[in-house]
Amino acid sequence: MILIADSGSTKTDWAFVENGEIKERIETPGINPVHMSESQINEIIDALDSSFSANQSSVYFYGAGCIPPYINKVEKALASQFSDAEIHVESDMLGAARALFGHEAGIACIIGTGSNTCVYDGEKITDNIPPMGYILGDEGSGAYLGRVFLQHLFKRQLSDQLREEFLQEYNLTYADVIDKVYRQPGANRFLASLCPFIRKHMDDSSEVGTDESTIGFFVQCAFEDFFNFNIYPYDRKDLPVGFIGSVAWHFREYLNPVSENIMEYPVKEIQQSPMQGLVRFHSVQKT
Repeated sequence: MILIADSGSTKTDWAFVENGEIKERIETPGINPVHMSESQINEIIDALDSSFSANQSSVYFYGAGCIPPYINKVEKALASQFSDAEIHVESDMLGAARALFGHEAGIACIIGTGSNTCVYDGEKITDNIPPMGYILGDEGSGAYLGRVFLQHLFKRQLSDQLREEFLQEYNLTYADVIDKVYRQPGANRFLASLCPFIRKHMDDSSEVGTDESTIGFFVQCAFEDFFNFNIYPYDRKDLPVGFIGSVAWHFREYLNPVSENIMEYPVKEIQQSPMQGLVRFHSVQKT
């Protein structure tokens, strides 16, 4: 039996796999070694059912922030819990590439709370444009969409009625919004949490500007920004693109045409989660 983990800053999805089939699936809080201490990581991993710990031949952990030197924190915690297993810790970007393309080449993209991309040659990542986080980058991500939405909402590019509906639904005031973005931890997660409201109001029109000024148009522009800053610089029109992440999945009817019709990159597929692709990938590996 092997254990595969897909971890972001919000949650970790654990799958116990035998003969290519998921036998058990568990969700725990997210693990990001850049922002978490060893004790915090150990606490999450120690909470896994100990009955599984002795039965793993290999553990494959793919996570946000799993880059040197932070990767060592996760390796140590996993080795302590799964003492008889081979431990493999890799970035969530490599996990996305393997899930999307297997052993074929392509441009792998993550669009969730944050965003990231890489060029993958079928075995390894050969190029990566740094995402730079939700303040300086993360174009097209949930945090990016939330920021653009709030900008339009409070700068009177959207209707007063929509602003009042938003504040009431989220039980917020303008002061609360400023506090959550500038003073409270997890501003990126707060911004991304606005995506369900954005998705529900995609056809709402602006009271200012042209007929194109709908929330849907703003979302389209955000995805164009994603391509302009994170895909075009690779200059690899010969490769297909693939997307993983909750935002990519829930806004796929906007993302897909931006990719294929506006940016002219063929889309291999859009997945909400990399887990099934990772199960396929590792089921043909030596375990």
